[in-house]
Amino acid sequence: MIFKKILLPIDGSTNSEKVIKYAVAIAKQEGSEIFILNVVDSKRLTSVPEETIENDEVDFDEHSSLITQKVADIIRESDLETEFNIVTMTVEGHPVEAIQKVAEKENVDLIIMTSSGKHIIDRFLLGSVTEKTIRISKVPVLMVPTCPNK
Repeated sequence: MIFKKILLPIDGSTNSEKVIKYAVAIAKQEGSEIFILNVVDSKRLTSVPEETIENDEVDFDEHSSLITQKVADIIRESDLETEFNIVTMTVEGHPVEAIQKVAEKENVDLIIMTSSGKHIIDRFLLGSVTEKTIRISKVPVLMVPTCPNK
């Protein structure tokens, strides 16, 4: 199977950055375009990692731009000999629905996500963003475990 377009939903957490090496390996082999997506769920503030919420004012656009640009830079710096085609995106909405809409709109072939993202509560509750995305996705989802020390 050829993956020409890869979607990386990133929330800015350390866990979400674990998908980068997988995206780089696949993109390098397949010549894939990488879509880095940050979803701003401003209704619940779940799109901002706990460690970044220190006061009542959070600039979601600036925060999202920093997240996607950091990931794009990590990808580019991971292999200086390969020129990666990277698109960074920010959308507002419920993360699962936004990921699905972007996947369909951009006609992606693969979604790469971690098993747990920004909040510790994700580890205890069923129905996480990753689990729901796996259930409704029309394309393959590569789920990267978030085991410590890996």
